[in-house]
Amino acid sequence: MRSLINHLLSISFNYYNMNKPILLILVFLISTPIIATSIDDNKYESNGAIAYAYPIANIKIDGDISDWPTDLAKFKIEDIPFGDKPKSKDDFAAYFQVGYNVSEQSLYILVTVTDDSHITDTSEKADWNTQDTYNLYIDGQHSPKGSGLDLYQFGENYKEMMDPATSWDPTTKNHSWELIEIKFNRKGNTTIYECKVKLNDQLVEGKTIGIDHVIIDKDKDDDASTNTFISWGKGGGKSQSSSRLGDIILMKTQETTGTISGQIKWEDKTIKGFPNSIRLTSKTNSTRWTQTAVDSTGAYMVDLPEGAYTITNTYSFYLRDNEAHRIDATGAHTEVTVKAGNTIKVPTLILSITPELDLIPEKGILHNFDSKNASKVDQFIKAYQEYYEIPGVSLALIKDGKLAYHQTYGVKNTYTEEKVDTTTLFEAASITKPVFGFAVMRLAERGEIDLDKPLYQYLPFEVIAHDERYKLITARHVLTHKTGFPNWAWMNDDGKLDIKFTPGTDYNYSGEGFEYLKRVVAHITKKDINVLLKEEVLTPLGLEHTYFEKNEYLQKVVANGHFDNMATRTQLPDRAGMAWSMHTEAKTFTNFLLGLSDKKGLKPETYKQMFSIQTEVPKDKGENRPGWDEYFGLSIHMEKTPFGATFGHGGNNGDFKCLARMYQDLDMGFVVFTNSNNGDQLYNGLIEFLISGKIEKE
Repeated sequence: MRSLINHLLSISFNYYNMNKPILLILVFLISTPIIATSIDDNKYESNGAIAYAYPIANIKIDGDISDWPTDLAKFKIEDIPFGDKPKSKDDFAAYFQVGYNVSEQSLYILVTVTDDSHITDTSEKADWNTQDTYNLYIDGQHSPKGSGLDLYQFGENYKEMMDPATSWDPTTKNHSWELIEIKFNRKGNTTIYECKVKLNDQLVEGKTIGIDHVIIDKDKDDDASTNTFISWGKGGGKSQSSSRLGDIILMKTQETTGTISGQIKWEDKTIKGFPNSIRLTSKTNSTRWTQTAVDSTGAYMVDLPEGAYTITNTYSFYLRDNEAHRIDATGAHTEVTVKAGNTIKVPTLILSITPELDLIPEKGILHNFDSKNASKVDQFIKAYQEYYEIPGVSLALIKDGKLAYHQTYGVKNTYTEEKVDTTTLFEAASITKPVFGFAVMRLAERGEIDLDKPLYQYLPFEVIAHDERYKLITARHVLTHKTGFPNWAWMNDDGKLDIKFTPGTDYNYSGEGFEYLKRVVAHITKKDINVLLKEEVLTPLGLEHTYFEKNEYLQKVVANGHFDNMATRTQLPDRAGMAWSMHTEAKTFTNFLLGLSDKKGLKPETYKQMFSIQTEVPKDKGENRPGWDEYFGLSIHMEKTPFGATFGHGGNNGDFKCLARMYQDLDMGFVVFTNSNNGDQLYNGLIEFLISGKIEKE
C-alpha cells in the first residue's frame, strides 16, 4: 500500500544536511535523494569497489615517493557522486596505490591527483569546500555488523577529522590524528598525498579493510558554492555507514587472483530488477569478505584471491516500484572455488521472497482497546521489527482522550545492542514543524506577529532578495507550505534557493520557509528560539525531555539512527532547526496531540483558524483512494478518512522515521518513533492494525 502518509513523509525528508552537521564534511554526502519509501532503493549498499594491497617496506612519509615500489597497481578515482564533471583529465583526475606493513601494523596509501588549477585557502574561514581537499575514509575493523569508521580531511593548508565522539562504535571513539601520517607535495600540475594509517591489531594479512577516497577540486573560476568531486567507490553518505565504502584485500606476497562471474535470479520470475550487490566471504577466513556490484541483468564479475567463497545476498530487502521485498536468507547462497589466473562460472544464486506479514485484523484493535490487548500490540511491534529490521521503537497509544499505553522496544544501536528505554530520545524530524507552528500561533494571538504581513518587513532575506516575489511571503504561507520555496535549496541542481511560483498561489512542501520564519520570530521576540519554545509550547503543553539542540543530557540518551539495520552517527544539531531538529519520545509527545485535541494554550478562535483547511495536498500520480484526502492547516497536517478527520504530522530524517496521528472523531490516536529508514513500514502497518483494519491495496 502506498498510503497518503508516505507522501507527507517523503516530502518531509528534512534538512538532512543541517540535521546531520557532520554530513556537511562532504557536500556530496547530501546527494542522498529524498527517501520516499521504506527501503531506500538499495542506494546505500556497498559500492562494489575492490583493490588489492601487497606487503611493502621502507616507506618514509615525507612527500618524496621515490621509495615506493614502481609496480604497484593503480586504482582510478573517477566516480562523480554529484555535481559537474571534470572538464578534462588535465583539469581533474586521480588514482591511488596501496600497500601494507604487518610489522608496523600500518596501511600505506599514495594518491596522485592531476589538477591544472590547485587552490589553497589561507583565510580564517578556510574549510574543506573552499579549496582542494583530499578525504580518506577508513574502517579497519570491517565488521559485517557495520563497524565504525574514520574520516580524515587534508589539504595543503587544511587538516580536519570527523569527530570520533559521534561514532556509533565505541572502539573508534578514541581515534585521533595520532593514527595517521600524511604529507602533501605539489609539482607542476600533479599533487600527491602520501599516507600511513596505523591500524594496530586490525591489520592482519589476509583480512579486508574498508576504505574510500573523495577528492574535491576547487577552480579559480568557481563561485563560493561550486566544487567538483570524484570518489573511488560509487555513492554518497560514506561517513554514515562503513557499508558504503570500498574494500582493500590484504594479499600475501605471492598471492594472485582469479575471476568469477555469476548470475542472480529470482525464484518468482515476476519480480523485476535485482539487488545492487552480493557478498562474498572466504570459507577459511571470515575476516576476508567483500561485496561486488550486480548489473541490471543480475550478472556480476569480480577478481578475488585464490580460495573457496560463499556467496550471499548483501541485504535483507529489495525495493522495486514502491514494493519492499524481504529476501529469504534460508538457503540463499552458493559457493565457488577461485583459481589463480582462471575465470570460473559460479552456480546461479536463486533468491526467494519471504511472505509478507499478515497480522492486520478486520477491525483496528484500538477501537476496543484494553489491557488485554497490550500483548497483541507488543507482538505486532516485535514482528514488524524483526521482519523489517527496525532496531528501536517508542510507542504511545491514545484512547478516549488520554494515554492508554506506552512501551519501548529494541535497541538504540544495533552495533552495541544497547536497549531502548523510557529515557531514550528519537529524532522527530518534521514533527518539529507543528510544535514551532503552535508557538507562532501563540505570538499571533498576542499580536506579536501578523500572519499576513510580508516577512521581509520584519526581517529581509538577502539570499532571495533578487526575486521581488519574496516580498509577498507571509507567516501564513510558511505554515501552509505556499511560499514557493523548494523543500531545501540543496535539492536544486545549483544548490541555490529559488521561488518556484508566486507565493500563495500553489503548494510546495518547504522546510526553507520554516527556517526563514524561525529567524523572523527570533528577531521579533529578541529571544533565543529554545527559550521561546520552552515558554510557548514545552511548558504550556507539558513536553518534558524535549530538545532542539545538542546538550550533555541529549548526548547520553539519544538513539542512533539506522540505514538498513546499520547504525549511523549521533550528529546532534548545534542550533535549533524549526523544520527538523526536535528530539523527544512517544509518551511525551502524546501531550502535544492531547493538548491540541483539548484546545489548550490558545483561544478557541485561534484553534479554529489553525485547524481550518488552508492547503489541499495534491494526490500522488495514479493514487485513487476515495474517502481519503490530505490537507494542511496552519502547520498541522490533516486528513479526511473513512474514520473521520485526523491531525498530526509525519517525520523523516532518513535514518529516523516517525508519525504522530490523532483521530479527532474517534478521540484516539498514536505516536511512534523509530530509529530506522524502514520505520514507515511499521507506522503504515499501525494505521491498519490500530485504526482501519485491513485496507485493500492499490
